[in-house]
Amino acid sequence: MDFGMKNRLSRIIKPKTGKTVMLAVDHGYFQGPTSGLRNLKDTVTPLVSLADCLFITRGMVRNCIDPRSDVPICLRVSGGPSILGELSNEDIITSLEEAIRLNVAGVGMSIFVGAKNEDRTISNLGRLINEAERYGMPVLAVTAVGKEMGRDTRYLGLACRIAAEIGAHFVKTYYCEDFYRVVEGCPVPVVMAGGKKIPEKDALQMTFNAINEGASGVDMGRNIFQSDNPVGMIKAIKAVVHKGASVDEAFEIYSKK
Repeated sequence: MDFGMKNRLSRIIKPKTGKTVMLAVDHGYFQGPTSGLRNLKDTVTPLVSLADCLFITRGMVRNCIDPRSDVPICLRVSGGPSILGELSNEDIITSLEEAIRLNVAGVGMSIFVGAKNEDRTISNLGRLINEAERYGMPVLAVTAVGKEMGRDTRYLGLACRIAAEIGAHFVKTYYCEDFYRVVEGCPVPVVMAGGKKIPEKDALQMTFNAINEGASGVDMGRNIFQSDNPVGMIKAIKAVVHKGASVDEAFEIYSKK
């Protein structure tokens, strides 16, 4: 791994703790103006300085993020279908040249293991990595879930391992029972996806469990920006991820308005 690759990864996964709290705000690329992100600029502005990294699309970077901000960007580069179509029918829609022009620290795309277009999304990942390696750009593989596949150790372990085998530099996946087995089978850092909105204490417990089972952090969206106290919630998540706070300690941080 060359200097550029290591440098960019160290901006996302903090060397001091070996962990990251990524804020996922890319949902609009297939969901449109979803709850909490109708006005993305208003939602993100108070959170930017607290996030270790933003996972976001190029359009929202251009229009909603202050270019003077020093928050690292992991750029979503896959897309195509909306929630009205076949979600696995994604392609790479943003070039590496564009990613470099936006000065991002990494790029990310989804793979749909077990879904209709599994082979094409995995091949797309391979092509993205081939190009990204030439520029020292880390690639995040997001393990989207096929409709017929459960979010269990067997499936998520399969998806994460495939992503690592293809060459992804880090992987985003969902939490499941015996999550440590997913991490053990994946030789690159695994960050936990926040998933759908759940009660704050449950999200903190899930984060605590994932970190204790070997996750290198989280890429959380709805459980932060749809919270009734987004700033308190991201601070609480960071306390768990970077400081080893207990769930009760983190919940106290969240509860402070």
